[in-house]
Amino acid sequence: MRSPHVGTDPEIDHPGETGTGGAAGPGGGGGDAGTGTDGIDSCVGGTPLIRLNRLCRARGVSVWGKMEGFNPGGSAKDRTARALLDSAVSTGVTGPGGTVVESSSGNLGVALARSCALRGISFHCVVDPRVNRQTVAVMEALGATIHRVLSPDPATGDWLAARRHRVRELLETLPGSVNLDQYSNRAAMDAHADGTMREIIAQLGHPPDHLLVAVSTTGTIGGCLRLLRRIGASTTVTAVDARGSVLYGGTPGERPLPGYGAGVVPELSRMSSPDRLDRVSAPRAVAGARLTARREGFLPGASGGAVVAAFMALRSAIRPGEDAVLVFHDFGHAYLETLYDDDWVRTHIAEPGDLPDLDGSTSGVSGDSPGAVL
Repeated sequence: MRSPHVGTDPEIDHPGETGTGGAAGPGGGGGDAGTGTDGIDSCVGGTPLIRLNRLCRARGVSVWGKMEGFNPGGSAKDRTARALLDSAVSTGVTGPGGTVVESSSGNLGVALARSCALRGISFHCVVDPRVNRQTVAVMEALGATIHRVLSPDPATGDWLAARRHRVRELLETLPGSVNLDQYSNRAAMDAHADGTMREIIAQLGHPPDHLLVAVSTTGTIGGCLRLLRRIGASTTVTAVDARGSVLYGGTPGERPLPGYGAGVVPELSRMSSPDRLDRVSAPRAVAGARLTARREGFLPGASGGAVVAAFMALRSAIRPGEDAVLVFHDFGHAYLETLYDDDWVRTHIAEPGDLPDLDGSTSGVSGDSPGAVL
């Protein structure tokens, strides 16, 4: 059953005229070439939508992956970074010679380092020990200054809270510095309403019946929901959160994998209401990533592994003739020493042989709640 595309938005009906997608069919790319943007920023967006033939063998169900790792910085955060900076520059908040300070667990830091370099803006990124070494190396190569917090917030035990506290300290000591605040800045949602979701609809030819998106700042899912609701689509949207995340009323707890979930409720999350919620544990996310690598031939990051795990729990509820789109925020190359390393997984997550069998009856470990309806 197809989600009705009842809207008449010309940028969806005629994607070739927009520059946000560039492709009228699945697999198309092209970014924003031809819109007047120069440099590597012209490659942001227009990421492929690929058929995942081997992930789900249910007859009559079409599964697609929106491959955000094909953005120039390697993740969906390229869209966010460009939108945040474009908004800040156009409103005079910052500009060439300015300084931006932001907290990131990885992908936004890389994206902002690249976007700031293009605009002549200094970038300072606050990270915690969970950040991948490769991610830090890329940010430094792009000219970013790295600030590390060495312990979690003493009041909450959360790393994000500690990073945001360090951001506030830097804003007081770095002259003229600004924080774009990805956690409350609506430009982050605009990037995914006008980019990611619009592209998916154009590439697929209609709104999907199911959309699964990992959540952290909730900018991606919020933007996607905004466009879907505006055009009256009946798409069922699943938020893929981490076990131990406080999003959508969650109970705080340990989250060994970066990339999805949050220890602080972002303002953006109050602007979106997904239809379903799956709190995916670290073992399920690892199992999902490894299953995808061996079946589909690419390595998703931690959030992508969680999305796959959530889809595998949902697939029995998807009816023949329906389709599902899974948003893969990044690739997993930065996770080779963690997510895909048996010794690391054994130390921090579980025995590799004890990971959940996503193809079998075990949907996760005790405490998971796949398929909760909000």
